[in-house]
Amino acid sequence: MTGPPATAPTEHRPSTYVGVGCFTAFAGWWSGGMVAVLVAKIVGAIQGCPAGEHGQPCNWWWYALAGAVMGAVSLPAFALRRLRRDDAAQVETQQVETQSEG
Repeated sequence: MTGPPATAPTEHRPSTYVGVGCFTAFAGWWSGGMVAVLVAKIVGAIQGCPAGEHGQPCNWWWYALAGAVMGAVSLPAFALRRLRRDDAAQVETQQVETQSEG
């Protein structure tokens, strides 16, 4: 006796995409900002800009803002593109298996 397939076709899963997109936007915001501040530190050292009272680089907030926005856009875009590609491959595989059975 055979049961239903282990995984159902996943052609459209908006709640999964929203969850992945929101989580990776949050992670991308913070990680992009931190990487951009590191870039600001390197640029400041090359330009000879004196560090602030607590070691912060010159104009670090502009770098942090730009990096945070880039991270909040790019990380979800990459994650969702990968998720959709994997979902499409899974649906295609299930369709091929269904056609070979019938």
